[in-house]
Amino acid sequence: MPTSPADAARTLPGDPPAAGPFDLAVIGAGPAGLAGAVTAADRGLRCVLLDAGARPGGQFYRHPDPAMGAARPDRLHHHWSTFTALADRLAAHRQAGRIELLTGHHVALLEAPTAGRPYWRLQARRPETHPADGGLTALHAGAVLLATGAHERQLPFPGWTLPGVVTAGGAQAMLKSSLVLPGRRIVVAGSGPLLLAAAASLVAAGAEVPAVVEAGDYLGYARRPGVLAGVPGKLAEGAGYGATLARRAVRLRRRSAVVEAHGADNVTAVTVARLDADWRPLPGTERRIACDALAVGHGLVPQLELATELGAATRSVPDGTLALRVDAHQRTSVPGLWAAGETCGVGGAELALAEGELAALSIAGEAAPPAALVSRRRRLRAFAELMAAAHRPGEGWPGWLRPDTEVCRCEEVPAERITEAVTELGAGDARTVKLLTRAGMGWCQGRMCGPAVARLAGMAEPAPDRRPFSCPVRLGELAQLGEPAGCAGGSAGSGDPAGSGGPAGAGELAGTSGEPTGSDELAGTSGEPTGTEGPAGRDGSARLPGD
Repeated sequence: MPTSPADAARTLPGDPPAAGPFDLAVIGAGPAGLAGAVTAADRGLRCVLLDAGARPGGQFYRHPDPAMGAARPDRLHHHWSTFTALADRLAAHRQAGRIELLTGHHVALLEAPTAGRPYWRLQARRPETHPADGGLTALHAGAVLLATGAHERQLPFPGWTLPGVVTAGGAQAMLKSSLVLPGRRIVVAGSGPLLLAAAASLVAAGAEVPAVVEAGDYLGYARRPGVLAGVPGKLAEGAGYGATLARRAVRLRRRSAVVEAHGADNVTAVTVARLDADWRPLPGTERRIACDALAVGHGLVPQLELATELGAATRSVPDGTLALRVDAHQRTSVPGLWAAGETCGVGGAELALAEGELAALSIAGEAAPPAALVSRRRRLRAFAELMAAAHRPGEGWPGWLRPDTEVCRCEEVPAERITEAVTELGAGDARTVKLLTRAGMGWCQGRMCGPAVARLAGMAEPAPDRRPFSCPVRLGELAQLGEPAGCAGGSAGSGDPAGSGGPAGAGELAGTSGEPTGSDELAGTSGEPTGTEGPAGRDGSARLPGD
């Protein structure tokens, strides 16, 4: 018996998909994808909802497996009732046969309609636990909604590869999914609203957070008071985080950054320095803070590979990232392809829900969506643009680096090799740096180091990331596909790393450009953080060994 709506909405990875074609394929089961799928099903469309994760909810609604027995998963989330309502609707539509949910399925290839095939074709990789031992499943749909989310942006600094250094979102994911903490005394650093949310979650779970180190300045939000007035809920949410941190005596250090992490086998302390307006460290302002974990991140990067491989138009976001360009109905420039949520620019769960619903209504043929929904989307998108501008990384952050600082941790490429490629070998973009240094050719395929490599290569603006495959594909499977036309790779919404760095050689897997692997082995990682600290309480609170 399911123990919760979220459990009821879950499908086993081995469940075979129903026969197609579907009216709509939704890629990503986070807030945008869930809202889009259930709204489309409400209008009578038959949908397939895919996600690479084990359960629907995406990163925002990540929650423990019911088998863990957490009695209060709502304590780790805002708006948990919104998710349970969506999960209830999803469960009802699944039972009625209007939605097929495929968790553990990662879309590897996407083929646009052609003259001889007037529907989309998706090739989704099944999990290794499937009776067929992985492989690809072909799905067909009349339209596609991309809700593939975003991944965290990392800016390197000396010591960032030490054990105990995790991403800010990774720390939250450990807590939400495994009910564990990355440490007992955790410094939270970087830039963006995720820092306050992460710090508040950690202290509520029993961690000590000596400081939240924000490289930007929250005064940037005051530039557009009219935008703030349109989202009172966001102001209340921020005030709630601030009150939680104030009660625990957590110090907020603005215009500051962690410029070095110290330790041998694990991080034991960090050095924090004040920054100038361009994020350059100010000499003489360094302070050392003892800790056993560091949660650091500098915002999120929309995951666009699937759409950009098809030639979808993008736009520049004020935070220095790219997002898909969509119209008022969430349509991309590619016919039959809609997008919602973080792929259109990072804006949070409420905006993703509104855009997912708008996209579904458009796909269902409703030309005039509810005015209240359109207004909510407009106000939340305006706030997202303001938020992006307030937390754009300064041009001087490379001043944190030393020549031997690893920029690409997968291939162990230090800053000095990238500098050499640019100044002595003539590299002027990230791709050329990659060919000369292997930066970005490792397991994450540039997901972790890509923004930093592009900046060090002198690229003023990011370029669309085009990747034929979103996850590793065996050469035998690729051969069985023949020669697909108009194909693109894309994530199934879990934030998994994506891409291909070049042709696969003998013994390698298509979709990877790192070291060769065995013929039965899948290259690549899930990109999800893993906890190492021990069990957690059944009431949703985290515990560490010895508690």
